[in-house]
Amino acid sequence: MKALKIILFTLGGIVLMVVAGATYVNFALPNAQPATQIKIDITPERIARGAYLANHVAVCMDCHSSRNWDLYSGPMVSNSLGNGGEQFDQKKGFPGKIYAPNITPYHLKNWTDGEILRAITTGVSKDGHALFPLMAYPRFGKMDKEDVYSIIAYIRTLKPIAKNNPKTELDFPVNLINKTLPKEADFKAKPAENNQIAYGAYLVNVAGCVDCHSKTEKGSVIAGTEFGGGMEFAMPNGKITSPNITMHKANGLGNWSKQTFVSRFKAYADSSYKAPKVGLTVANTPMPWTMYAGMREKDLEAIYEYLNSLKPQNNKVELRQYY
Repeated sequence: MKALKIILFTLGGIVLMVVAGATYVNFALPNAQPATQIKIDITPERIARGAYLANHVAVCMDCHSSRNWDLYSGPMVSNSLGNGGEQFDQKKGFPGKIYAPNITPYHLKNWTDGEILRAITTGVSKDGHALFPLMAYPRFGKMDKEDVYSIIAYIRTLKPIAKNNPKTELDFPVNLINKTLPKEADFKAKPAENNQIAYGAYLVNVAGCVDCHSKTEKGSVIAGTEFGGGMEFAMPNGKITSPNITMHKANGLGNWSKQTFVSRFKAYADSSYKAPKVGLTVANTPMPWTMYAGMREKDLEAIYEYLNSLKPQNNKVELRQYY
């Protein structure tokens, strides 16, 4: 009986510690610094830079707009810029129901610039709750602060769209784990454009290439698989796996010239391009080709040079599997 009492006492202590820990995480985290008191000047230069980044590099509008998934690559629906509402749920491999919020002035009119900056780069919303890192604040927190200022200036100029989206609901225990993830931004200066590899690395971080073109486990990139492809996406008529974008001769882009790489993107920027309907003969892709196609050629060239500097990954990818 004495041994049983000791076991029960020990188990009771463990349960109390677990409950106390969960209570602390649930109510005390995230423990982020208050939003900075800043007022960003909305200049033509910042608006132009922000529009470029938000639409063609960081592709904020990829998630924060409505997209027509009946067409290849899901181009944006006209007049939906910034209205949010895209759903990422368990059917797509996410731990809950995650909704992109409205980032037009309709929703952000009462947000300060500092609160928007904190959300984008630290992962903490206006009301203090932790954002799910599908909103890639770990990457955006490593951007040049001026570039983030430009994005904020740009979204302040978007047409207000009166759309109220559902709140994100994360599954247990991710709803608790998510509260521990936000961390303070660590801004990095944008490299000079003539330093192509460093500048390309900066752009690749902003664009989030590694997030999709790697193998992942529980939402995190598996170390050693970066850029070698392998992330799977569930699409309506099958599964698509991200390709290997390292310069491996057999299984990656090793036989692609710089011009071939650039042209692959710019083909979707051609005025004659019209996104085809998807179906049995045309499978869809989550890759926002028409958005990235708007990148400057010199920026795409820098990305190529950075990818060319990486160790090639010998990972053969079967791109499509149909249901």
